[in-house]
Amino acid sequence: FEHLTYPIEMDKDDIRTVQGFYVDAAKRARTAGFDIVYVYGSHSYLPQQFLTPYYNKRTDEYGGSVENRARFWVETIEQVKEAVGDDCAIAVRMSTDMFMGEAGTQLERDCLPFVEMADELVDVWDINVSGISEWGEDATPSRFYPSGRLLPWQKRVKEVSKKPVLGVGRFTSPDLMVEAIESGSLDIIATCRPSISDPFLPKKIDEGRLDDIRECIGCNICISRWEIGGPPLICTQNATAGEEYRRGWHPEKFDPAENADNDVLVVGSGPAGMECAMILGKREMRRVHLVEAQDDMGGIMRWIPQLPGLGEWARVVNYRKIQIDKLKNVEFIPNKELSAADVQEYGAEIVVIATGGYWAPDGQNGATHDTIPGADASQPWQLTPEQIMRDGKEVPGERVVIIDNDGYYMGVSLAEKLASEGKKVTIVTHLGHIAPYMHFTLEAPNQHRKLYKLGVEIVTLHMPTEIAQGGVKGVHVFDEDEHAVEWAADSVVLVTQRRSNEALYRELKDSTGIDGLREQGITGFYRIGDCEAPRLTADCIFSGHRLAREIDSPNPVMPLPFKRERNVIEKGAAPERELAAV
Repeated sequence: FEHLTYPIEMDKDDIRTVQGFYVDAAKRARTAGFDIVYVYGSHSYLPQQFLTPYYNKRTDEYGGSVENRARFWVETIEQVKEAVGDDCAIAVRMSTDMFMGEAGTQLERDCLPFVEMADELVDVWDINVSGISEWGEDATPSRFYPSGRLLPWQKRVKEVSKKPVLGVGRFTSPDLMVEAIESGSLDIIATCRPSISDPFLPKKIDEGRLDDIRECIGCNICISRWEIGGPPLICTQNATAGEEYRRGWHPEKFDPAENADNDVLVVGSGPAGMECAMILGKREMRRVHLVEAQDDMGGIMRWIPQLPGLGEWARVVNYRKIQIDKLKNVEFIPNKELSAADVQEYGAEIVVIATGGYWAPDGQNGATHDTIPGADASQPWQLTPEQIMRDGKEVPGERVVIIDNDGYYMGVSLAEKLASEGKKVTIVTHLGHIAPYMHFTLEAPNQHRKLYKLGVEIVTLHMPTEIAQGGVKGVHVFDEDEHAVEWAADSVVLVTQRRSNEALYRELKDSTGIDGLREQGITGFYRIGDCEAPRLTADCIFSGHRLAREIDSPNPVMPLPFKRERNVIEKGAAPERELAAV
């Protein structure tokens, strides 16, 4: 929404006032005990706006040449250093490329000259790329960029500056970290998302516990919650992220369960089942059996990483598989499909059903809360994502219509895959954008570029009304007269809505009721993850983690109350200063 704001050009009094704000903020940081103070100029913050011709159209001493465009930033650093430099290190974060061609900030033309101008004032440089409109080029999703993507820009600054250079880049591999240091690209490795995924990343590297690292998968679910602007931060890999204070969860510490003398049967080894079994094991339950109908654990995460760019998502399975293998009280049992009778006779006091979900084969969707007439994935020319990716069902013909009522990665990922294989793909959605959730995960710009280059036809604001062999009919969602539109198709992919695979849970619950299960010795009976309700992978993992954390609570079905109060820092006297005349 940057383009919905209309800035004015600051006059000299405005500039002095704002620079005073920087000094005041630095003094407050020093009073609070901070050792490093940033004069931040990345992500289209004000110093970058002065530096780049994209924003700066001034004709006075603050505009025009790079020396003039850098003047505001250099002056601000000088003032902050004079105020707190004896007590705090001065850091500068700078975006070295806005990816806007001549109009935006450029490394060689703008940033390296600025480094030379300000190097004596700065104690450490923090180097990244992008402006606010292309933030995904910096907080890179793994779908489009590997770890260490920013190293070429960081290395050039390192070659010019005499001061230490640090930088992010979603570093998860210790080998890449070492390479970045030894190649002279960086002096200090900075990790944000990898530290959300595993706050003890440095400690585990130092102790040589590399297989205990919960590696970031680069899905940017953490950033999506920030972008939405409401819910607390979450992490796919680390269910304790954001819960350290309000729930008292520690990512590495687990108290023995008060009912640890019970055996637990977890049916289904998708993300929720794996997480639940792992945490139950770490809480020292007597025996945990993780039973899977397939030949290996992972569930939906066995085939999702095969989609374009999602290979790193396999870490969801890999980390948990390693941890489960280390737990002597947890046994994984593959190739065993359990019936309701099997579960009842198994002998476990606690049963957790984690049988996952599946894509609706009849076009059931959240837009109409109904099926789509003619939708039937048992037909050879209609397919669900699982049938394509897990079962290897052939997508016949050349023309493919993907019906996407989901709005996240699945529809566009399949469009990219099939178009890359030579299919002529049309993706139809009732939403105003394809995959709108990808705007929150910063994947949207590159996903649009990718589909555009592949020639994928994108149809928004249309809802299919009928599927027949040879084509799909639909209407514009705002067309009250419902004039039909038709898209030719040799095959149709249904990415409409997911359903819970709850047959086993329902059979067990409905056959005898909870009281009947207790009479049979099953004192705890629960379901988690997609089996409870289809959701994000992060939420599935949280579901399994929460149940295991609270398995000894009075009623594990209901989450324990969490702290709603927030810690408040006592008010202190703000640094005084003389206001500039305005």
